[in-house]
Amino acid sequence: MEFFSALADFLRPLWGLWLMVFFAVIIAFVMWPSKKRQKDFEDHAQIPFKD
Repeated sequence: MEFFSALADFLRPLWGLWLMVFFAVIIAFVMWPSKKRQKDFEDHAQIPFKD
């Protein structure tokens, strides 16, 4: 049990860094240019104008 307590004490300050990296990965995935996704986004953007 002592091992897990020491591990938790070591990893606790790194949660902020881990969450920032995770957020950056999500943003990079969403913003990364892709032909298929770009076409899908353009199609979705035109939905309000289609009657």
